[in-house]
Amino acid sequence: MTQVTTPRGEVAVRNLSKSFALNGQQLNVLRDLDLDIRGGESLAIVGPSGCGKTTLLRVLAGLEAPDAGEVRIDGLPVQGISAERAIIFQEPRLLPWLTVLGNVAFGLQVRGVDTAEAEARARRYIRLVGLSEFEAAYPRQLSGGMAQRVGIARALTVQPEILLLDEPLGALDAMTKLVMQEELVRIWRDEGVTLILVTHDLEEAIFLADRVLVLPKEKGARPRLIDITLPRPRERSEPAFVAMRRRLMAEFGLH
Repeated sequence: MTQVTTPRGEVAVRNLSKSFALNGQQLNVLRDLDLDIRGGESLAIVGPSGCGKTTLLRVLAGLEAPDAGEVRIDGLPVQGISAERAIIFQEPRLLPWLTVLGNVAFGLQVRGVDTAEAEARARRYIRLVGLSEFEAAYPRQLSGGMAQRVGIARALTVQPEILLLDEPLGALDAMTKLVMQEELVRIWRDEGVTLILVTHDLEEAIFLADRVLVLPKEKGARPRLIDITLPRPRERSEPAFVAMRRRLMAEFGLH
């Protein structure tokens, strides 16, 4: 009998609801959300401010508990943070007293990995993000794009199944942002992780994702999933890419 192997990094969201108290009133940001994310998929989450994008990411990361419903990863319920998930924020949050190598190895060392092994594994991911020449540099000596690469390397060093990204390129200048988008595609392809990205940039969502989850802000409106079937590598000036951007803009009433 042939065994069916479930891909690692699969996410199942069922009847998920989350609300916050604001000025004495209950603000529902997520309500009865159902979502399946395939192992190894790249999913972008877009929507207007206040629609629950970052809240959903934090629930997936185990940093927030839902009011109702559940999240399962590879069939197991999410109960707090765990090593199979790594999250990257808009600011890389590097430790200023550690070098690039020290920052990247830090996550392994706090898990009890000895220094030599931690640094050997860290160097692999420093090479992967193209910073081998800067492993002895301190965060203050890095550009914004370089610091974000260090944050990505640090997250990958613990070898997560799922990489969660909360506007990771939002603070970068336009040219660096384009380069980093290319880097994220390469890293996602090479590492085979499930990538879940929150972004306000519709073009970035199309460039990076297999599917885009559109979260609405209007009460009663349902989230929508849009397949991005464009071949890779993707070219922003291609007519099909431009057409997809127009379709996403239409989702928000933009033209």
